[in-house]
Amino acid sequence: MLASYALPAVAIWIALGACLAAIRLPAVALACATAYGCYYGISELAGRRGSPGRRWQVPQSMMIGASPRRRLVVWGALLGPGFLTQNPYAGFGLLPLAVAAMRAAGAGPCLALAAVIGLAHGTARAAALLRDVRRPGPVTATGQLDLLLKTIYWRRFDGVVLLAIAATAAAALADYF
Repeated sequence: MLASYALPAVAIWIALGACLAAIRLPAVALACATAYGCYYGISELAGRRGSPGRRWQVPQSMMIGASPRRRLVVWGALLGPGFLTQNPYAGFGLLPLAVAAMRAAGAGPCLALAAVIGLAHGTARAAALLRDVRRPGPVTATGQLDLLLKTIYWRRFDGVVLLAIAATAAAALADYF
């Protein structure tokens, strides 16, 4: 299960890293990361909705009549990398910019960061699915409130991290000038 999510995620992120490593504009990536981090960091801290993301998950037509093995492979390939799903946290959108900014350190670190991001995201997606499958049962009002409070906490945490990354990117960008 973990491999069906993590392996496609690593492969897709490495392909993205290779494309971004070919682009030799780390200063532009740092400028974009600074702007993105400031905008969405303030947005997350203020509690406003509007983080980027896609609205669809896995198309139902791909799952109708599919065997459990095929469903696992399709879900892993589409959900593991994180690009074709809705992500409630704006921090995810900063990850490709971080990979592009790593180009300043060379292609190797750029690809390594991309692989680590893919592995972490795919594994986390699979682990969350396994966690949810192990906890069957009715949803209670207390459980819903708990989930809402955790979501608010993590969105605020995401905002703080985005602002910290924006400040770091701005400082790194200052080295170019």
